[in-house]
Amino acid sequence: MHDHHHTAAPSLAGSVVLDIGERTGAVIIHTGPDEEGLEIEVSPTTDPTRRTHAAVRPRHLPDRTLHCLVLSSLEEGEYTVWRSPGIPHGTVTVSGGAVSEYHWR
Repeated sequence: MHDHHHTAAPSLAGSVVLDIGERTGAVIIHTGPDEEGLEIEVSPTTDPTRRTHAAVRPRHLPDRTLHCLVLSSLEEGEYTVWRSPGIPHGTVTVSGGAVSEYHWR
């Protein structure tokens, strides 16, 4: 929940590049349309001060529109998903070479 300027333009199918490898993975956080523009933070559960964030954007697919954010290049391990600066929403496990999914609702 930062106050940075992000491009909130919709993404089209196939427009996200993931930087993942043997010890790094990615997380897709699925939300609803009400969260469009919301910046969601994650941090390793072992170090809540080491946070990264992204904004929820619409992702236009041929048959529907999804709302989500994508965080790539995360070291494998367990992460806290933050609802607000001091309130955790839940946790997600990142595995090397893989994409994890988390549902905001």
